[in-house]
Amino acid sequence: MPAERFDGIFANAVLFHIPRQELPRVLKQMHGTLKPAGVLFSSNPRGENQEGWNGPRYGAYHDLQAWQALLTEAGFVELEHYYRPAGLPREQQPWLASVWRRAD
Repeated sequence: MPAERFDGIFANAVLFHIPRQELPRVLKQMHGTLKPAGVLFSSNPRGENQEGWNGPRYGAYHDLQAWQALLTEAGFVELEHYYRPAGLPREQQPWLASVWRRAD
């Protein structure tokens, strides 16, 4: 990916398809393609740090703490996170959304 090209990346329901062992590399590449202070939005189904095949689809389901550790290690600073859909009890909010800024 081109270095420091984009102001933001919108990764909705995408990053959870990347195996955990490959995710640090992908996140660092995303970090590198953002301009200084660029923003990454991600939203993924949350879980308890399990991964594997669910029918024909592969998924890695992270909890908040694991997700924060992965993004921080890749050089991002968290701006905010929230669970979706809004207004429901947490057990009915399967999505973890988070907004990150490239740290320099």
